Amino acid sequence: MSGNNEYIKRLGLNNLTRDQLDKIHQATLDILEEGGVKVCCGDALLLLKEAGATVDGDLARIPRSLVEKALRLAPARVVIYDRQGEPAMILEKDRVYFGPGSDTPYVIDLDSGQRRKSLYDDTVRAVRVADALEHIDFIMSMARANDRPAERADRYHFEAMVTNSTKPIIFDATGKAGLSDIIEMATVVTGSRKELAERPFIIHYTEPTSPLIHSRPALEKMLVAAEAKIPLVYAPAVMCGATGPVTTAGSLVVANAEMLSGLVIQQLKAEGAPFIYGGGTPPLNMITAICTYGDPQGNLGWASLIQLARYYNLPSFSTAGCSDAQVFDQQAAMEAGLNLFITALAGGSLIHDLGYIGSGLITSLEFLVMCNETAGAIKFMTRGVEVSPRTLAVDVIRKTGPGGHFLTDQHTFENFRSEMHYTRLLNRNNYSNWVAAGSKSAGDSAKDLVNELLHWHEIPRLDLSLEERIHRIAAG
Repeated sequence: MSGNNEYIKRLGLNNLTRDQLDKIHQATLDILEEGGVKVCCGDALLLLKEAGATVDGDLARIPRSLVEKALRLAPARVVIYDRQGEPAMILEKDRVYFGPGSDTPYVIDLDSGQRRKSLYDDTVRAVRVADALEHIDFIMSMARANDRPAERADRYHFEAMVTNSTKPIIFDATGKAGLSDIIEMATVVTGSRKELAERPFIIHYTEPTSPLIHSRPALEKMLVAAEAKIPLVYAPAVMCGATGPVTTAGSLVVANAEMLSGLVIQQLKAEGAPFIYGGGTPPLNMITAICTYGDPQGNLGWASLIQLARYYNLPSFSTAGCSDAQVFDQQAAMEAGLNLFITALAGGSLIHDLGYIGSGLITSLEFLVMCNETAGAIKFMTRGVEVSPRTLAVDVIRKTGPGGHFLTDQHTFENFRSEMHYTRLLNRNNYSNWVAAGSKSAGDSAKDLVNELLHWHEIPRLDLSLEERIHRIAAG
């Protein structure tokens, strides 16, 4: 395992009992078997029909046996590599990783502090900063390249990610052709499709259309990814009260039905293809008509879907580190701190959208570096407390005795780096030292750190000939 980011959580959150999970599962099977899902792709419908599903036009009713078989076939453990071919993330129960999101149409400009449309250079800057942050474990594009042709923006996003970071990449694509081009670009890096399948450093992200529709573009991409054995995130975003019932439990059933039916199709195409369960059930705010990212009901839904993933023994994909605030302010910090901690305690495998404000429409790099600090603190806290002869330190306590101190003891010198948490961003100074250092707010310090990372962080480059080949594919 490269780096020092990987950890196994020791603390936990269980907001659903086994009985409740069983009831959600049974309700989902009832929906799939009796109500069905809309499948807008002839190849996927044929796979379902030949496997024993009842197909009527584009409506497919899926028997329980197909769901149970798909769950048995999908791997519980998925290993993701970095661009250099080293293991970077092991997606399985109790291993938690953090990263940004993708495709926001706006950014907060570093110089003016104002919201503006995002450009390709913003994608590059976001990737470079995310690559530099020690608690960001994977990359997504964050800012949309609005200055590139819309029909090829997905390729340019991938080019920016693969040439400006060595970390694993989660990407989306506008369609089957875009996904095929991106797989080709990834193959330029690995050298062969076989190597890419055996040591994947990419994960494809696509989603169904709620409620209960598998669109043609989503299914076509799913089938391409399955055939290539590219790990797949198939993540619904069911809005409580709009595209799902207003109750959290009801929206969980809709989301679960979409994911499990998607899993069936994927496994029928390629048995054992890596599937990452996840998504969210955020509420539609009935006052503002906004799909909210910071609402407690959304946090509850994310945590519940993570528990369902654990129930099915599948890796998960969830959302946190984001806020409905329109600027990086106290609301953003409060909401991100809460949802990051909740999803980590629940055990989410891949926690994305760190650095998002404006309900998922704005990238803030200052917010991203603050979320990185939060992720580091969460990793420290959720690892628990080691109880061993070394940490109990009985001999050290006995030697020091009543009234002594431990500051100069060899035990302190040998253990303080691993036993204490350190920060590059947060103030740990007294008032006079804080004033002497410039009286900076957390926001000021975050902006300074972003600029420092952009100036100093170095990324191992791909061979120039490989970068040129990748650019030619992106440009078409």
